[in-house]
Amino acid sequence: MRPASHRPAPDHFLRRLLAIGFVAAALIVLWQALASLQAWLPWQDAAPRTVTPRGDLAADEKATIELFEKSRGSVVYISTAQLVQDVWTRNVFAVPRGTGSGFVWDDAGHVVTNYHVIAGASQATVKLADGRDYKAVLVGASPSHDIAVLRIAVAFRRPPPVPIGTSGDLRIGQKVFAIGNPFGLDWTLTTGIISALDRSLPAEDGGATIDHLIQTDAAINPGNSGGPLLDSAGRLIGINTAIYSPSGASAGIGFAVPVDTVMRVVPELIRTGRYVRPAVGIGADEQVNRQLAAQTGMAGVYVLEVEPGSSAAQAGLKAWRIGPDGLVPGDVIVEVEGRKVDSLSDLLARMDDFRVGDTVTLRLRRDNETREARVTLQPGI
Repeated sequence: MRPASHRPAPDHFLRRLLAIGFVAAALIVLWQALASLQAWLPWQDAAPRTVTPRGDLAADEKATIELFEKSRGSVVYISTAQLVQDVWTRNVFAVPRGTGSGFVWDDAGHVVTNYHVIAGASQATVKLADGRDYKAVLVGASPSHDIAVLRIAVAFRRPPPVPIGTSGDLRIGQKVFAIGNPFGLDWTLTTGIISALDRSLPAEDGGATIDHLIQTDAAINPGNSGGPLLDSAGRLIGINTAIYSPSGASAGIGFAVPVDTVMRVVPELIRTGRYVRPAVGIGADEQVNRQLAAQTGMAGVYVLEVEPGSSAAQAGLKAWRIGPDGLVPGDVIVEVEGRKVDSLSDLLARMDDFRVGDTVTLRLRRDNETREARVTLQPGI
């Protein structure tokens, strides 16, 4: 007889299967533990990673680095203080007021910055890129343009003046570079593009509106004020002056006074200490202007007064007046050199395009008729 085949009992088979599963699970846990421990152990064969060669910098990176290195020495850091007298001891001491930026204008030691950087201060200190500090003297200021000129006495190793460009030919989308001291972080470079041109910005204290501003998305923060806005050739095209931001920090909307305005204002400040805006010799009022425009339906600058002997008087301009039978129409200025003016602020902005002594063409409306008059600009009041 053949012996029957031996088969293990079912319970014995299950026990062997469970044992194998337990051993496998234990091996997996042990492997994971060793892998985790390996990350923490200082292995004898540990070595630094191999550095991957970078290669040359991109052409635009090289250009930006070169621009910053060439321009940095022309940018300064400005700190201001207010002199305060102690009511008990009568001692006078300086209380820090604020900081800002500026740039070297010429070899005579003139430094240009924003007016609001030094407004209300009793003294200012200018720090050069090489770390030297100098007490500054206020030469002149034009609050309506937010421009001020300081002067420092540098006997040797004078910092280079910033190269001057133009702003009349700027184009939206053009690259720009801002160098300044945002939040006191000295000599910081930010980049962006021109976002818009010919913007107007009302002054925070209710003062005159600043016109012709360049809008940029280059990051401009508190402390950047007064620093240069440069084009890709490293030339000055504007002075960083303000930001639009609900939080007080950069929100991608910054403004700069264009260099063409700077070129008209700064030489006058250096020469006389103040800027005199060109004028045509008329009197006007913004509130009355709005009322007359609403009443007549015609936008422009309503001439309310013609100064005797002025260029406007010589050109035959006529003022609006109140007669026995009511309002007697006079002239309304609607264009200056072909550029439209809808308000008094528009006219003042157009005047900043010219200098005293320039002759300009005014387009006038009177009694539904249009005519032109040539006037020579005179010093404003």
